[in-house]
Amino acid sequence: MENPSDESGSAVSQITLSGGCFWEIEAGFRDLPGILATVVGYTGGDVENPDYGLVSTGTTGHVEGVRIAFDPAIISLQAIFTRFFGLFDPTSEEGTPGVDGSQYRSFIFCHTEEDCRTARAFIREEEASGKYTRPIVPVVHPAGVFWPAEDYHQQYYEKLRNRYEKPLF
Repeated sequence: MENPSDESGSAVSQITLSGGCFWEIEAGFRDLPGILATVVGYTGGDVENPDYGLVSTGTTGHVEGVRIAFDPAIISLQAIFTRFFGLFDPTSEEGTPGVDGSQYRSFIFCHTEEDCRTARAFIREEEASGKYTRPIVPVVHPAGVFWPAEDYHQQYYEKLRNRYEKPLF
């Protein structure tokens, strides 16, 4: 996902999001027009090459995140943030009801300073909108090292779609 352009030569941007279980966040983006690729993984921690078992202990400082490659000519960062805030509770520390642990904290990891400014402005607008009765908690932070999760976590809901009786999104 480090390629700065897709096959057509269009610019490709990236954003990394965390807010609860990475399976749910990834599933909410996979079918959106302009989303070119998603990868679930671990970011923000102190341990190199973490795995699911280690991150699940909550001792590494990592969060479960989704790195998203997108075409900004098709989908805006604001549209991505709007979808993101619809996939989890942006006023909850762990984001997803029923999941507990520091690995589920909410972050917007920006790949450019302009993206960080856009994220902060989006959060200010959401806070001013009156939609939320509690403070919005995702932290805006520059992206760091991202460790892709194990293969069985990638596109998890697509792999197990036949186990679900109703559409997820």
